[in-house]
Amino acid sequence: MSWAARRRFFILLIIGLVLGAFLIVVGYVTLHHAPSCSDGIQNEGEQGVDCGGPCPYLCTSLEQPPTVLYTTVLPGAAPDSADIVAEIENKNPTAAAKAVPYTLRLYGADRTLVQQLTGTVDFPPGVTMPVFVPNISVGSQTVTEAFLSIASSAPRWYALSTDPRILPTVSNTMLGGTNSAPRITVLLTNPSAVVLSEVPLDVLVTDVQGNVIAASHTLVPSIGGGGTAQATFTWNKPFPGAPSAIQVVPVVPLP
Repeated sequence: MSWAARRRFFILLIIGLVLGAFLIVVGYVTLHHAPSCSDGIQNEGEQGVDCGGPCPYLCTSLEQPPTVLYTTVLPGAAPDSADIVAEIENKNPTAAAKAVPYTLRLYGADRTLVQQLTGTVDFPPGVTMPVFVPNISVGSQTVTEAFLSIASSAPRWYALSTDPRILPTVSNTMLGGTNSAPRITVLLTNPSAVVLSEVPLDVLVTDVQGNVIAASHTLVPSIGGGGTAQATFTWNKPFPGAPSAIQVVPVVPLP
């Protein structure tokens, strides 16, 4: 082989090596994915697939699922409607979940499905949350029972040791109005210096057996820092039983 041929050979060899190295680097960058909390693989010290360890979400299998304590059917404001009240307990004192989907099914006397709805609820750590769904259209059918269900895999739990929400304190609960149009008023006190805006409230009225006989919802436009505001709940028909206890719950979502 002549000197010129050897020179061309080495030049082509160097070009081939450089091109090969370039293709290897491009292929590695293109095909290799660094471990992450969304790659569908249990890696980088995770306790499960994309959960636990360095990931923001906790493993659902290591947390207690939400418990639906009860689901109650109440007459709606309109003749062809129903109100549904449920309470759900988060037994995890150091775990929270946002916008957890639930399914609500309403049944008639013959166990036929009258209506099915979906919604979401937040779970602060260690808190029992009411779910109030008013004015569900049921037509001419009579709803005799309802069931609220949450798939055990639905909550995306994340670590939270304390409830971060600023909740107004409730006091001076008064039952007034008339038998045919009862009214409940409460005083709300803002414990912080921050103005609270559009504060949602649910009220649950129970009889002596602890059964919910009435419920309502209202939205308080504003409570000034360190200030107070009054909230009022009204009904356009009598309670179906004698009220024994009144529970007013701020249902402020998680930030």
